Amino acid sequence: MAASLAPARGQRDWSKVEVKTIAVAPGIYMLQGAGGNIGLAVGDDGAFLIDDQYAPLTDKVKAAVAAVTAKPIRFVLNTHWHGDHTGGNENLGTAGVLIVAHDNVRTRLAAGQFNAMFNRTTPPAPKAALPVVTFSESVTFHLNGDEVFAFHVPPAHTDGDAVVVFRRADVIHTGDLLFNGGYPVFDVASGASLSGWIAAADRVLAVAGPTTKLIPGHGELATPADLRDFRDMLSTVRERVLPLVKAGKSADEVIAAAPLADLEGRWGKAFVKAADFLRGVHLGLTRELGMEAPVAQSAQPASAAAPAPQPAVTPRP
Repeated sequence: MAASLAPARGQRDWSKVEVKTIAVAPGIYMLQGAGGNIGLAVGDDGAFLIDDQYAPLTDKVKAAVAAVTAKPIRFVLNTHWHGDHTGGNENLGTAGVLIVAHDNVRTRLAAGQFNAMFNRTTPPAPKAALPVVTFSESVTFHLNGDEVFAFHVPPAHTDGDAVVVFRRADVIHTGDLLFNGGYPVFDVASGASLSGWIAAADRVLAVAGPTTKLIPGHGELATPADLRDFRDMLSTVRERVLPLVKAGKSADEVIAAAPLADLEGRWGKAFVKAADFLRGVHLGLTRELGMEAPVAQSAQPASAAAPAPQPAVTPRP
């Protein structure tokens, strides 16, 4: 099971997780702990968080913030709804931090979800964990002397992905649109689209400049060249897998064909393995093409054959 979708509680010793603070630009930091990378912006107006990892890490995240500023945390912006990016919402929301996200993030958090591919049920989030401010296309914060522009992209990693641009600092938090150095989690149940993901990467690259620093959802601090390599990998995957899907191959048959064998040395060393990635890509492309997915896929749980209930989400133009 992909790590960012794995159960957070009861499976690890949270006391051993260290939150590492990495300076990105003046007043901008990346916090690495467990789960998605956190963006942190500080200044006279207060602290601004992008994502907040898991609930058991909230005190460590707050300590990391306090180590670089005495100002309170005023906002947290969720780049999407997955628990390794929103797990701290309830703790922070209860403490009075204003939570901001795309409309679909609030919808999915409020409704909960069953994910057939991962055989996981995520219960509805408590009220304090829900975004208080939501947006459909974009929102701008004027904070700490910077213009912080967050915009939604069409379904890519999920249907609620947001990219956050610090214009003055020349920093972009990509959320999980970038898994730097590894295959990504392909969450079809949350609206993932390979074609949309490639288009989203192109949009971020169009916004980035030659010296822009990228805080990825997972992996080390990145550059536009890293995102371009990731985007090209996704494009290669689509070119290779799409003909197999059109030919009616099942997910198991696609995996057996090993279409990513030559990519393994570069992309197969992180927590998402090629077989899991290909299974998601197969299902996503099958749905993009409007084709019926094969019922028998041995590596999936039996419940995967049943339609997964989905929360209603904001229709996209």
